[in-house]
Amino acid sequence: MSGYIKTMKDLEAATYGVRGGTGNALLKSAGVVGGLHTAHDASTSVMSGASGLSSLYNKVFGQKVWSMLNQEVNALAILPKRPYTSSGWRILKSRAEGGSGSTFDVGGSGAGTTRGTATPRADLIGAVPENASLGTGNDIPALTPEYTTLFTSPKTVAHLFEFSEIALEMAKIDDGVGDLRALIREDMGKHHAEVQNKMLLMPLEKYDEANTVTNLGRQYTSLMKVVASSAELNALNDAGLLATSAASNTLPTTITTIYGATDRQLSSGNASASFLDAEVDFGDGYAAANCRVLTLTILNDMLRRIRQNGGSPKVILTGYDTIQHLGDLLQAQERFMDRKEIIPTHNGVRGVKGSEVGFRVATYFDIPIIPCKDMPKTAHGSATNTLSDLLILDTDHLWMSVMKPTQYFEDGIDNGNPFGVGTLGNQAMFRTIAETGCSFFKGQGKITNLKSA
Repeated sequence: MSGYIKTMKDLEAATYGVRGGTGNALLKSAGVVGGLHTAHDASTSVMSGASGLSSLYNKVFGQKVWSMLNQEVNALAILPKRPYTSSGWRILKSRAEGGSGSTFDVGGSGAGTTRGTATPRADLIGAVPENASLGTGNDIPALTPEYTTLFTSPKTVAHLFEFSEIALEMAKIDDGVGDLRALIREDMGKHHAEVQNKMLLMPLEKYDEANTVTNLGRQYTSLMKVVASSAELNALNDAGLLATSAASNTLPTTITTIYGATDRQLSSGNASASFLDAEVDFGDGYAAANCRVLTLTILNDMLRRIRQNGGSPKVILTGYDTIQHLGDLLQAQERFMDRKEIIPTHNGVRGVKGSEVGFRVATYFDIPIIPCKDMPKTAHGSATNTLSDLLILDTDHLWMSVMKPTQYFEDGIDNGNPFGVGTLGNQAMFRTIAETGCSFFKGQGKITNLKSA
């Protein structure tokens, strides 16, 4: 059909008035159709048919700056925030008798008659004869629970950035970004939050590198260290995953001490169970051969153990790979992962349900599963199918103590004080003072040393 446009060649011919098959070679040779810019996918100009026109065209990038980075901060956002009102708290670490485990332990006939031990004789835990005598060595001796204290110190996180007077002004003209201060302030604010999130998910093994990583004590205590146990540290060391060997039957205090307590330290080269132990499932060990496939049985068993300890799981933190694996498991069994709307809170201020600050996540037994891009995983040489760890948290007893919430400071020539920063420019800084806290370790759980099928 004459004049019918079927291809781009037909469209060009119709646009530039070229008919009858002569094409637009004449126009292209003059540089009219070729364009005025350099090809984005080649180093040569597409305007080779013309000359003297290069000064008539410049690329305009616009003021919008697109981020190529995932800077989510879910671990930081999900933790309850409390004002930093004290540096310490008191803990009941052991029963008056019956031990410090989740269950009340009793002994048999060989347990002896002494009251108040970790494993009292089954018939000597409180039932007494008529006219029982009182006092030490008698029918009703005095019993005493065991208490201890934990303490922490506020940690300061700060990030400084600067911009010159000329840079601020030039950004407003030509093809600048406009408000340079606002642009950098927004991006540095995101970076400040992302760094805090990374601190909370710092791998436990990093705390062992005291010979080189000497400043971890200045950072927030990682959730991976809070939710740990003496047995886990012992298994990590046995598998050679810690930088410092326990040749002296002890591990560095940088990895065993938490909130001033040392109960996670090995005893004669073996794990020492205590009130500081969270529920950690690492399988039969941390060797590469012990890395196991994540199953629903493993997850269900962890939830049961936490509840048996008296905990109440509120949230599950894990990586995107583990969430996908869980989805595959549930789909294969013809189950469906529910959807639950979570409304984040900050010091009691709630977000609006279903809008902006609210976000939707998958749940398992009504426990929200929150994805974290920086969630650690157990490293086994060149293994490529390992999965991110899972943290099952009772946030009633796990929190962020905030002494100074994030603040923005700025000074410099724009504020009439170039002498304060020592340059003809401006300096700005984000600063936060806070620290993590935990009052019930046995109510927290971790599943690690996992791989996909």
